[in-house]
Amino acid sequence: MSRLTRNLNSAYIEAMNRLGGKHARRRIVAYVESYDDVCFWRSLLGPLETEEVYFEVMLPSSTSLGKGKKVALANELGPRLGRCMIACVDADYDYLMQGATPTSEAVCHSPWVLHTYVYAIENYFCYAPSLQQVCVMATLNDRRLFDFEAFLAAYSEVVWPLFVWNIWCYRFNHYKQFSMLDFIRVVRLENFNLHHPEASLEKVRHLVNAKVSRLQKQFPEGRRTYKPLMEEMQALGITPQSTYLYMRGHDVVEGVVGPVLEKVCEQLRREREREILQLAEHDKQMQNELAGYRHAAAPVAEMLRKQMAYTGCPRFAQVQDDARRLLAALAEGKSGQAAEQGAEVGGEEAHGNG
Repeated sequence: MSRLTRNLNSAYIEAMNRLGGKHARRRIVAYVESYDDVCFWRSLLGPLETEEVYFEVMLPSSTSLGKGKKVALANELGPRLGRCMIACVDADYDYLMQGATPTSEAVCHSPWVLHTYVYAIENYFCYAPSLQQVCVMATLNDRRLFDFEAFLAAYSEVVWPLFVWNIWCYRFNHYKQFSMLDFIRVVRLENFNLHHPEASLEKVRHLVNAKVSRLQKQFPEGRRTYKPLMEEMQALGITPQSTYLYMRGHDVVEGVVGPVLEKVCEQLRREREREILQLAEHDKQMQNELAGYRHAAAPVAEMLRKQMAYTGCPRFAQVQDDARRLLAALAEGKSGQAAEQGAEVGGEEAHGNG
């Protein structure tokens, strides 16, 4: 059985699909990196399913607990991908590397690999237009207390020059001198003030400018290659206003969006509780209402992962377009098989008539 599992590939799934008959739904196995990715890719691929085809999202190994991109794109898996077996992975920096490494080559150019375009699924959770929904889910208070879109656009513009330097270091093999960890240490929000967010932005701007100045001195060759790289990033759709979508997802959650959401939701909860205190007619009603509200409210981090408003992100739609092309390839292959079978039948009939 283990030998059969090792030989499982797209052609095998395709053969199994044929055994179901020409009217049976075709199955496409979609390998993902971790348990968390299963729900995300189900939300992305599910709407594309039809009466003819469906996706089965799963981890790449049935014999171990191995997870991650390396497992999903392992050497023994890569050759097995095809129309009926695909890999769905986080883009990380591999999309921005544009084939500069073997993993980047697989992510960017394999027809059977779907990637997120943004750094990771966590970046979708942090998609600015969806964050108001997170606040509502966490606090049951729909008052728009903070403009997430304007703030994250302004924050992105501040960190953009240093972000390009970080990509430059990875592209030209200097990442040990300026890693992703070094980058987030400079651009993370410290002591965020909800009433004066410009103060946090100004502090980050000061740190970014100082670090850029040091990098320019450390890597004088960047004078020739930095601007072309920046233009290349913009050609790929990474704008100065959307930098936060392409930074390491965990860092964005922990060091940027998380602190802002916590402060916003804390104030929204206090507002709702003050409202209960003011409107309660007696202590018993006040205690019951407060208990009910606190029970119904939810942790911000949990709601950030559960919200689905990120599906409005243009990059999300772009991944779905890539998936549609995969489905078109499957349909084309199916049509080709039908034509071949028809030709064989026709040839047999002609032979019989002769």
